Parts: sequence; C-alpha cells; structure tokens
Amino acid sequence: MNLWFRLIWLLLTRPFQPKLKPPFEASILPFRVWFHDLDTSLHMNNARYWGLMDLGRADLMLRSGLWRAILRHGWVPVVNCGTIRFRRELRLFRALRLETRLLCWSEGWVVIQHRILADGRDGKEIVAAVALVRAALYDRKGKAYVPAARLFAEMAVEVESPEPSPEVAAFLAAEEALRQAGGSAGQAPAEPVPE
Repeated sequence: MNLWFRLIWLLLTRPFQPKLKPPFEASILPFRVWFHDLDTSLHMNNARYWGLMDLGRADLMLRSGLWRAILRHGWVPVVNCGTIRFRRELRLFRALRLETRLLCWSEGWVVIQHRILADGRDGKEIVAAVALVRAALYDRKGKAYVPAARLFAEMAVEVESPEPSPEVAAFLAAEEALRQAGGSAGQAPAEPVPE
C-alpha cells in the first residue's frame, strides 16, 4: 500500500517538473529508505527495488508525454522480462536516486535501464543496483503490442534505435532462451498478455 503514496506524490509533482525529451533523457526520482521498505535483514527489500522501478517507468511516460496516447488508446504497459544486479545494500533513512533511461528498442518492445544511485561515504556516487527491463505497450483492442515506431510517432519523434550494448544483447539472448525453454513440446511459447 505504501507505494500508492509514492505514486500519488509522483502524479501530483510531475506537472511541475521539466518535460523529458524522448527517447534518451533520463528520469531521476529521489527516494529515501523507510521502515516499510525493510526486510528481515534491515535493509531495503529486493521486491521494493522493482516497485520503485515501476515508478521510474511511470515518470518516463508522464514526462515524455506518452501518457496521453496511453490513455487515448487504452494501451496497457507490460513488462515482459527483467534482470537485476544488487551491488550495495541500502539501510534505513538512506537517500537514493532512481535513474530510468531508455536504451534501445525493436518492433514491439523497448529496453529500459534502471539504476539505483546513492552517495558513498566519500561523497562519490555509487550504484547500489542496476536492472534491465524489456517492456511494451499492449493494445487490448488490437490484441497486439504497439510498434515502437508508433510510440515515437505519438511523441512526434523520429529516431532509429541504437545497437544494443553487449550486456543488453546478452540480456535479450538469455530472455529468448528462457522463453524457448518455457514452451511445451511441439508448441510455441506464448508471449505474456495482460489479463
């Protein structure tokens, strides 16, 4: 329930934030670790990282103006897959910043990078966690994923995707292998579809 308060805060404060120029400007959101973010080890719960990253993607959609097209067409944001690497623990009251950035895209999906940043004891920025997410917008009426070209057209942007970096290519290859392994014998594995 506590993420609802953070979501409401996000929705109330975004109109006063500068617009993001899609596709490569990053969203940066400040947070602090509170009691309800902790697990039994008294550091931020692994699941909380994913929850905050949902807010980062929401901010990216809001500040790029994509939310208008999402509401107008009834599209649904969907995360197909994700991977995360935890590097430093975050304890109670620690201030952090969530950086959310679009890296590349293909026909029906985009790859987004999330980084959880904090200040180290020496004052230098540290990366507490980094995640890659493959996401898409699903058109319920058309029963298909919205092509990336259409997403950018809705934002009046015409740009080609950069080539995936080696780590993004490895992430996508691992996801494809996992998708193939998840299918039944003689049956193609299905893509996730919102309910």
